[in-house]
Amino acid sequence: MKWILGLLSLIVLIVFHELGHFFAARLFGVKVETFSVGMGPVLLHKRLRGTDWRISAFPIGGYCGMKGENDFREALEKNLPCVTGEADSLYGVNPLKRAAIGFAGPLFNFIFAFLCYTVISMTGYTYYTYSNRIILAPEIYENSSMIAKDAGIMSGDVIISVNGRSTEDFSDILQAVAVSPGKKITVRVLRDGHQMIFEMTPELDKETGTGKIGIAADTTQILQKQADTYSFFPALAHGLKEACGAVALTIRSIGILFKGVNLDNAISGPVRVTDMLGSSIKDGFSEGARQGIVGVLELMAVISISLFIMNLLPIPVLDGGLILIALIEAVTRKKVSPKVMYYAQFVGIALIAVLFIIGVKGDILFFLKKGK
Repeated sequence: MKWILGLLSLIVLIVFHELGHFFAARLFGVKVETFSVGMGPVLLHKRLRGTDWRISAFPIGGYCGMKGENDFREALEKNLPCVTGEADSLYGVNPLKRAAIGFAGPLFNFIFAFLCYTVISMTGYTYYTYSNRIILAPEIYENSSMIAKDAGIMSGDVIISVNGRSTEDFSDILQAVAVSPGKKITVRVLRDGHQMIFEMTPELDKETGTGKIGIAADTTQILQKQADTYSFFPALAHGLKEACGAVALTIRSIGILFKGVNLDNAISGPVRVTDMLGSSIKDGFSEGARQGIVGVLELMAVISISLFIMNLLPIPVLDGGLILIALIEAVTRKKVSPKVMYYAQFVGIALIAVLFIIGVKGDILFFLKKGK
């Protein structure tokens, strides 16, 4: 059941993305020939207002087929100097409109995440965490980082802020440290009623891609906390803030990938993403409807933000590649050569294939370890 739920959640994210392209294409006068939920052989379809709406056999996403998407291939075969298209085709409209159509898909992913965070902000729920009192990890685990200990922090210290941001519980501490590998941080602690300040530089945990300083939670102090609940308009503002924060965090995380992180753990393939979604739904709702809804929305928001960022990368075959070419044409007022587009797309496909192979390899290793 969890796999079915995971697939349904993933389809929702991808179809919402494609709806962004659909509405933008219609807005700018580009004919949408097909819109499919699912991939592969068509099971059901109905033509409505010039678009063939489909449900296809394989529940692994969907697509929005616009008129003239592959006109550059025809231009390449005929050795034409540029791609030309009819007025209602993708390459027949103004390049800025084409860029807007490309941007609309990722934008809808951002909007989806924003809506998720808004609903979460309006939902009161209870959660459990550990206090901000810490224990030095070397006192519990062998070969743990000594950074906090060497800086002067002691077991029993209460970390009240990191880089000036209040840390009310251990999850706040972890979040602040995790995003700062290789960067000096200022940690303020409370010890015997006195505040003390320490400076240290978290090291990169190459297995998880996060920063660590060698601390652990004091598991004897479990806190029950109530999340803040907002009315509609404040929830919108808070949802937007959370979505923008997730974008910034994701961009920083991408940068960490180039510092020697274990990509098998850092990059999740489609199977692991589906498993995470399905498990989140199953486990979340086992604790109650409200907890389940919040857990699912939070994970879907994170994945949607990842899709937003990934699709904007200037890689041909992704939306970012379409946007880049359209902007080049808008600035230079010249059409990009079909040969350039072809070779760029070839390179793009190769890059995506490499990422896909890494993701699938990571998925296989993940489930092999999980099965032991």
